[in-house]
Amino acid sequence: MVRRALITGGSRGIGAACARALAAAGMDVTVNYAVNGGKAAQVAREIGGQAFMADVSDQRAVNEMFQCVGDVDVLVCNAGIAMQKLFTDTTAEDWRKVFSVNVDGVYNTCYCAVPHMIRNHWGRIIIISSIWGRMGASCEVAYSASKAALIGFTQALSRELGPSGITVNCVAPGVIDTDMNKRLSDDVLNELKESTPLMRIGTPEDVANTVTFLASEEASFITGQTLGVDGGFPG
Repeated sequence: MVRRALITGGSRGIGAACARALAAAGMDVTVNYAVNGGKAAQVAREIGGQAFMADVSDQRAVNEMFQCVGDVDVLVCNAGIAMQKLFTDTTAEDWRKVFSVNVDGVYNTCYCAVPHMIRNHWGRIIIISSIWGRMGASCEVAYSASKAALIGFTQALSRELGPSGITVNCVAPGVIDTDMNKRLSDDVLNELKESTPLMRIGTPEDVANTVTFLASEEASFITGQTLGVDGGFPG
């Protein structure tokens, strides 16, 4: 049986790598995107899947996406936004924006995906958090708090859905070579690299390999966990 997977925020970076890896594992993959339609379509063509636009923070848009795409067996909640500001400069609007995508987006997609998984007594939910959700980052309070919320969400939902044969796990990437981190200076990136025991910046494929494992039958006895894909950071 071919499993159906949905990757939110799948047009680039970690999301695109996850889409490619799950397709290579034999899954039928839908690439969700909010802005980068061209890149999402390119990834979809590459893997023989489909691309679908929906802002995950908009519950109505997510409902419509699932009505069109149909049920999924594997859900990878990857869509997210970052914000680097002093806490005292973070407005209520900033705070709500980060949480609406990073946390509400996970709620919206899981809410639509879970009923089918319960009926089928099988499912994989993999949520992309961050190392900053585990340890916090200066000038990224909103982002860190939102990613920490996903860890608690994972732990609680895994307990609720375990009896239905559904695993829920979290992946917490460290410093990964993505567009989000291209805003960092070379000096900062070098400092982060030197603070990583493996002495390198991670790749989207490093994260995708972990996601693919968690989506597999081999990971059927793993749930409620947060796996750090971080090269041992901080060193």
